[in-house]
Amino acid sequence: MLTGVADPARTDVGRLPAPGPSFIREHDVLVHDRRLRAGMSRPSDAPDDWWLTLLWIADDAGVVTFRDVAPRAGPPPEPPLARLGPSLAGALGGLIREEDGRVAIRLSPVIAPDDPARPWNCPLVVRAAFKWEPVRHAVLRPNELADTVLAAFRRSVENLARP
Repeated sequence: MLTGVADPARTDVGRLPAPGPSFIREHDVLVHDRRLRAGMSRPSDAPDDWWLTLLWIADDAGVVTFRDVAPRAGPPPEPPLARLGPSLAGALGGLIREEDGRVAIRLSPVIAPDDPARPWNCPLVVRAAFKWEPVRHAVLRPNELADTVLAAFRRSVENLARP
């Protein structure tokens, strides 16, 4: 890269700070020879059985963008959550409840991209909601469940970097 020429794929200006300290110990995320950190807010139980939390990826400068964890050749055409959701659901297979033939997982970006045509250019912070299989959920302590979710999120984000 030439000195003084900005890389249009990276937008470090105005990066968000991490949403707060992670509820549990952060997990290291290795993407493109960079060491990032995965964090999670304190989960809450909604009255309709949804387990809610925020998940994020940050470095020392704050929350990274989805673009930072895209394949080196560039992000695929589909939005990042179209890849992250199935990967996360698969990593938590057997733990997430199925309702009407669908896995009970919901992911949405906390901040939508400025340009809908460039969905990878937004902060990598997602709202996550899960409904757990009651028997599997009952045998896990809250911290174990949170750590299991964060580990699955970490692996799923690392998978986003693969073509």
